[in-house]
Amino acid sequence: MASTKKVRFQSANGNELVGYIQVPVNQHPEHFAVLAHCFSCTKNLGALREIGRALTQEGFGILRFDMTGLGESEGDFGQTGFVSNITDIVSAYHFLEAEYQAPDLLVGHSFGGTAALCAATMMPSTEAVVTIGSPSDPRNVLKRFGESLEEIQVKGSATVKLEGRPFNISQKFVESLLSDDLQEEVATLNKAILVIHSPQDNVVTVDNAKRIYDFAKHPKSFVSLDGADHMLTNKRDSNYVGKLIASWAKRYLPQRLDYDDLKRSQAITVRLDDDEKFTTEIMARHHSLLADEPEKVGGNDFGPAPYELVTAGLGACTAMTLQMYARRKNWPLDRVEVELDHSKEVDEAGESVDIFTRKIRIKGALDEIQRARFLEIANKCPVHRTLEKGSKVVTELVPLPS
Repeated sequence: MASTKKVRFQSANGNELVGYIQVPVNQHPEHFAVLAHCFSCTKNLGALREIGRALTQEGFGILRFDMTGLGESEGDFGQTGFVSNITDIVSAYHFLEAEYQAPDLLVGHSFGGTAALCAATMMPSTEAVVTIGSPSDPRNVLKRFGESLEEIQVKGSATVKLEGRPFNISQKFVESLLSDDLQEEVATLNKAILVIHSPQDNVVTVDNAKRIYDFAKHPKSFVSLDGADHMLTNKRDSNYVGKLIASWAKRYLPQRLDYDDLKRSQAITVRLDDDEKFTTEIMARHHSLLADEPEKVGGNDFGPAPYELVTAGLGACTAMTLQMYARRKNWPLDRVEVELDHSKEVDEAGESVDIFTRKIRIKGALDEIQRARFLEIANKCPVHRTLEKGSKVVTELVPLPS
């Protein structure tokens, strides 16, 4: 299975919906999640991509897709409505159920979260639902129509600008927003619910989160996303939300696979998508992490830079080697700390040389002879030797899996 794959499936109304399936780097996902975008947004919303990436790092497969009439999906958005959003989410559920695995988790941003709460009642395998900055009443969206609402009621339709794009909104759309009772839907939802909302959200106020939380039955949770805006434009906010959701959801999701069945490769795999400058996913066995660059050079600073990872590898190997030696000798080494720095210098021949500087601190009832021996042993750690003698890198270009 490719890490990212464009997929197409049918909505309940027969329109073709387009989305992306994303799975963890070099790992079979134990759980799948559906991500529902905000009102008039698309699957390519930055916040949704960031949340999806954080989830895949934690072992989830995700589907983010365009609802009817938006992005690459077929249909007329202005003729849809709240019910259409709900059925689109349910269609995504059935697509995953048929082609991959029924999703355990449903995540909705803004209006997508409101629709997700209703859709979840028709998704039996889904165990947990998350709303992010979501209205407690579908009628909240009507505020976005402004003076055009009266024109819609008089003429039956009107052109409304949403996120800078014109949409022809019908009276049918307006009526769909008035017809659903979210309180009744949430009160009968027998699933874990997480409500995430920013107190500074000036599009959907935080009192909406309180109402959703009050409607819901336990188990339910609320997290205040202090300082974030409605669209989660700061990548640190959306990355945090994704990690938070993954950690919270795993408490409520059933174990789908045995540990040995996750089919992780022993090779280290990295992935960098074209919508990121430097933020790179790394999978080392079952351990996931990010590599990045500092913000001053255009990165997101979500993880160590490549040379920092190399330097950290030297430090970790040094500490492990000293601890192993102390145990073998039965020496009282209580703790090892290694402070490292990496720089480049030009030698006498004009060649650039990498310089790794280590400062080793050891704690324990050790004499001077033992401390001196530790310095000798530090210089024999395997990574140290590799860096000093150099290595051979064999590279080949291979096709991506289908």
